[in-house]
Amino acid sequence: MDEAVVLYPSPTIGHLISLVELGKHLLTHQPSLSIHILMPTEPYSAGKMDTYVSSFSGTFPSIKFHHLPTFTLSNTSATHHETFIFEALRLSKPHVHEQLLSISKNYTICGIIIDFLATSALSLATEELNIPAYIYITSCASFLASYLYLPTLHQKTTKSFRDVKEFHDIPGLPPIHGTDMVKPFLDREDDAYINFLDFAIQTPQAKGIIINTFELLESKVIKTISDGLCVPNNRTPPLFCVGPLILAEGQGAGGGSKSSSDDAVPDECITWLDSQPSQSVVFLCFGSLGLLTKEQLREIAIGLEKSGQRFLWVVRNPPANDLSVAIKAQGDPDLDSLLPDGFLERTKERGLVVKLWAPQVKILNHSSIGGFVTHCGWNSTLEAVCAGVPMVAWPLYAEQRLNRVVLVEEMKLALSMNESEDGFVRADEVEKKVRGLMESEEGELIRERAIAMKNAAKAAMDEGGSSYTAFSKLIESWKHGK
Repeated sequence: MDEAVVLYPSPTIGHLISLVELGKHLLTHQPSLSIHILMPTEPYSAGKMDTYVSSFSGTFPSIKFHHLPTFTLSNTSATHHETFIFEALRLSKPHVHEQLLSISKNYTICGIIIDFLATSALSLATEELNIPAYIYITSCASFLASYLYLPTLHQKTTKSFRDVKEFHDIPGLPPIHGTDMVKPFLDREDDAYINFLDFAIQTPQAKGIIINTFELLESKVIKTISDGLCVPNNRTPPLFCVGPLILAEGQGAGGGSKSSSDDAVPDECITWLDSQPSQSVVFLCFGSLGLLTKEQLREIAIGLEKSGQRFLWVVRNPPANDLSVAIKAQGDPDLDSLLPDGFLERTKERGLVVKLWAPQVKILNHSSIGGFVTHCGWNSTLEAVCAGVPMVAWPLYAEQRLNRVVLVEEMKLALSMNESEDGFVRADEVEKKVRGLMESEEGELIRERAIAMKNAAKAAMDEGGSSYTAFSKLIESWKHGK
């Protein structure tokens, strides 16, 4: 029978895109493979995964999507959106079992690659079906170090991490303030924390860990993980650093979430950028889930106007119904009511504000872009790295505060947007960091570092590079899987 690899993403657009890119690269290395992607139901009505799959289907005949049965969540309120994801994946587990049995009737399954948020399926693959199972980390190696070390930290303290002043002993990481840990890790009584702890304990059972990063970007922490220091009381599975895996220019996803009038957005953005001087524009975008309050949007507008810099800014509606992330479909924002009076008119010669969505990869690779204000989501971070664009780090959710620490202190690829004690970023801070990135000596040093890392990212994926070699080793490991 033909050989197949099964990919099991969590039901979020960023994680799905990352795993699909992984599948495409596997086909580049072994074209005879058949890739099967199990699609769990989205636990919230953002509608982004179906749009992406529709745009992708048919482009790669060797990649097949299997939509798992739908269901209704019993829990409709939670502190973290990850809780909805865990519940959706738990309910999908019996259907994953059925699909794996069905696929195995026609293919030899070499392995299943499981999104770390879907670790609940690990035992099903390894114990019940005897399929070699790999955990896929969609974030950085620094996150992986903190994740693998979570059971050890849990034993060392009885406090919730939000009450811990600073962690000095996470292997491979600089000192981390407790509140800069992954957001669902902060309260040890929360369901999300309990799930992450359980998954971290299970991870050493995997045949390997695949991660979307490359060695030169995070060499210190990668070595620390590989040396077993993050799992002191168990085995550390082999680590395969296969990144950067990002969307190619012109593919269907972007920054934000699409609206009904999106078809005109790429042309509008690119036409405007074509008229701007080289490396003169700051791009502001906060990912597929990031939302900012009306008050925060106004502070950004004031800061941008005072900075005097050219800008391209993706704006979305503020949070509603106690939602801090965009887990429901977004309508077009009313820019006149959200932004200061006269802002759009006063800045029209040097700024462009677009609603909801923009083709992020294409924009970051445009010659006019000189900086990127980002929420530090790992996909967006890697897209900036591959484009050689310096960043201002403004984390909003998930592991993004940890990413900021690493981007600023370890990688030195970003300035930090600093919040006030109330968690609010003032206009003066926006002005300072935007201007600093574009005009200061520190900003220039970050720019030089970003360009060097762009070249390193390309070299990693080229034949003979570290990530190219990791793919070869990963495929070789399947031959000894059972």
